[in-house]
Amino acid sequence: MLVRLMYASRAVDPQSAEALNAILQKSRAANPAQGITGALCHANDIFVQVLEGGRMAVNRLYQRIAADPRHTDVVLLSYAEVDERRFAGWSMGQVNLSRLNPALVLKYSETATLDPYSLPGAAMAALFDEMVATAAIMGQS
Repeated sequence: MLVRLMYASRAVDPQSAEALNAILQKSRAANPAQGITGALCHANDIFVQVLEGGRMAVNRLYQRIAADPRHTDVVLLSYAEVDERRFAGWSMGQVNLSRLNPALVLKYSETATLDPYSLPGAAMAALFDEMVATAAIMGQS
């Protein structure tokens, strides 16, 4: 059974480009063996991530993320059984926010600043889908 999970979290410490790259590289190395795919969005030390895969594998990974002391304010935004993956080709893709039109965020939010904590889960999922469709996905391996 496939599931799709979306969560938001705040980084305890500011994340450098090198630290973010290390997170992505670790995910890309470990996720294929677990059958996990997904995409990560990072802005202003807030992470929004979608994980897809088998229920047990996704749940275990989410539990590890939620317990990781580098994260705070971990919030489950959505969790659903799905018939197919949206991110099948990405062990962990990254949304390129430098190519994101602020009007897209404004479509779902009170301001043009990405704040998943102020959005309903369904709205954040729709925004994430549009971010993936309109911003470039980097590191699709």
